[in-house]
Amino acid sequence: MTGMATHSPTVGFDLDMTLIDSRPGIKALYEVLAAETGTHIDAELAVTRLGPPLEQELAHWFPAAHVPGIADRYRALYPDHAVAPASAMPGAREAVAAVREAGGRAVVVTAKHEPNARLHLEHLGIRPDEVVGSLWAEAKAEALREHGAAVYVGDHTGDVRGARLAGALSVAVPTGPCGAEELRAAGADVVLDGLPDFPGWLARYRDGSGAAATASLA
Repeated sequence: MTGMATHSPTVGFDLDMTLIDSRPGIKALYEVLAAETGTHIDAELAVTRLGPPLEQELAHWFPAAHVPGIADRYRALYPDHAVAPASAMPGAREAVAAVREAGGRAVVVTAKHEPNARLHLEHLGIRPDEVVGSLWAEAKAEALREHGAAVYVGDHTGDVRGARLAGALSVAVPTGPCGAEELRAAGADVVLDGLPDFPGWLARYRDGSGAAATASLA
């Protein structure tokens, strides 16, 4: 699966554990939710599984009939508990800036509730051109196609699947729950050590440097 290098590409980015480390705030939020509902939630475990939709995680702790209402409550509590503790991943601001400096567009495509995703980005001063929320794995291809993304950068095998379905180059970083070998096995075209390597990779990609553009560093 290879997107063609373009002079000014549109690049998609995942959010959690790709651009931001949201684990501290989400852990705190699960602890609030557990106290409020009287339900045991292993918050330490839950934050090791970030990526899939919220409802999948909640289903580990709540009866199926309760999950939609609990998900609504989680999203309502999110701004007050989960935004401020999050931090930018190393190289995140520089990666997004590199796309824009190249004349391209940066589009965040995430499974997170879009208003909360925007709060994170605003709080951390990460400024993509577009933000699209509530899309996971293959469903991310919808937004990637709509925005003409030639590249999609993510940390999860679901991100790899979304990129490939969209016909975009899958660039993976092993900074979330999936290791480098797992990402390669899922079909990632490029595996970088992390986002600090992205601007250099993007320069090679734009130059059409062939093997250099698809080299796996991790």
